[in-house]
Amino acid sequence: MIKIGVINVSDRASAGIYEDIPGKAVVELLKEYLISDFEVVYAVIPDEQVLLEQTMCQMADEAEACLIITTGGTGPALRDVTPEATEAVCQKMMPGFGELMRQVSLQYVTTAILSRQTAGIRGKSLIVNLPGKPKAIRQCLEAIFPAIPYCIDLIGGPFLVCNEANMKAFRPPSS
Repeated sequence: MIKIGVINVSDRASAGIYEDIPGKAVVELLKEYLISDFEVVYAVIPDEQVLLEQTMCQMADEAEACLIITTGGTGPALRDVTPEATEAVCQKMMPGFGELMRQVSLQYVTTAILSRQTAGIRGKSLIVNLPGKPKAIRQCLEAIFPAIPYCIDLIGGPFLVCNEANMKAFRPPSS
């Protein structure tokens, strides 16, 4: 079974102060984009770097999630540590994902320059950091998702099939 990790990084959602809307938004988009059967490995955790690193490692190494998507913790605030945690656990960083997300976000809001979304590879897992607002999650994931299935192919992960009516993945003709 294909496994995909979703982590909402939020002090308030993890404390039950408000509902975990960002994580649920990611799951709904994945269901919209993919026709491959997949199981979601899910977590809502506070903005704690060590805990986030442990959660990402567990999802990548033990649960064997081919894709791990985080929401939140990508801004400049003191407790925003998602990119640092991602860099700490990845063997390779994939800066193009963050560059494209910022470029797309700048079309909607000038404060996108404050965003620190990134992506990296840990073993056979692609880890992608998304913002924490559902509207921005959709805008960013829509922009980068066409490259995700092929990236997962290249790192030895499972073949993800997209629902072509909602999302067209890019794969070179030879793949």
